[in-house]
Amino acid sequence: MKGNMEQIKTEILPGDCLNILKNYSDNFFNLIFTSPPYADRRNNTYGGIKPDEYVAWFLPRAKEFLRVLRPDGTFILNIKEKAVNGERHTYVIELILALKKQGWLWTEEFAWHKKNCFPGKWPNRFRDAWERCLQFNKAKKFKMYQEEVMVPMGDWAKTRLKKLSFTDRTRDESKVNSGFGKNVSNWLKRDMAYPTNVLHFATECYNRNHSAVFPKALPEWFMKLFTQEHDWVLDPFVGSGTTNEVAQQLNRNSVGIDILPEYCELAKERIAHYQYRICEEEAEYESNKTRKNRSVRREKHSRVSSQPSRKTQETQAEGSSQA
Repeated sequence: MKGNMEQIKTEILPGDCLNILKNYSDNFFNLIFTSPPYADRRNNTYGGIKPDEYVAWFLPRAKEFLRVLRPDGTFILNIKEKAVNGERHTYVIELILALKKQGWLWTEEFAWHKKNCFPGKWPNRFRDAWERCLQFNKAKKFKMYQEEVMVPMGDWAKTRLKKLSFTDRTRDESKVNSGFGKNVSNWLKRDMAYPTNVLHFATECYNRNHSAVFPKALPEWFMKLFTQEHDWVLDPFVGSGTTNEVAQQLNRNSVGIDILPEYCELAKERIAHYQYRICEEEAEYESNKTRKNRSVRREKHSRVSSQPSRKTQETQAEGSSQA
């Protein structure tokens, strides 16, 4: 593991991604995963972009994302529209349409279900328990490794597939003539299944020094789905460095950019801590191995000591010289 960690490159760069990315060549990154500052949020950190100005602010940066992303790469945008004057603002929808005009393909939309969302009460809506993870691509053919994110079949299969009817063993066409159908017997002898586009991850509280942190499981899932080891991952709004830390754990190269130097320092601390932990684990392993060898030598010494007295004296003498 140590050798792999030494080969992985991790860069944390302070500055505006609009300018920093100009230093990177075209078609460089395999995956862009990021959660930019939401409209009117994080006023004390990012300044708070107004909803009506959000698309104009984001598009120049998205143009750079489009340039540095590989033709077979993927761009995942974690974002959520806010409510203004009692109704949802449309800046996210407007951004999607603007990105399509810019040249992006809006391939898919994932819903991140936050299992432990913040409590709250409003007179005209319920609390937010999900956020968008929008998938954009440059081409219709892109790298995707679906087997890497497969999930266990679950306990339902033990009972549902135990005794199949005649209908279960044939293609059962939709009763509303939609053209869809299913054959339940296709699930036999399967231990794993492909997931849905709803991701159930709890939020994490690594936010003592950062105002918004997503869980490690979120970038991890997308990195497994869209990249392989030694691929390059970009987070242009890296914040506390969660994306880069996960990239290291998965043996991916990564670049993190943030406009606030203090966030970059925080990200560097997290990454350095992870590298230190890897070294510590290896040191502990070597120590355990050494203790095991010593234990074998003591056991062997004990067996030899039970032989006749002349050999016992010789063994004790050898043991004294070794000590």
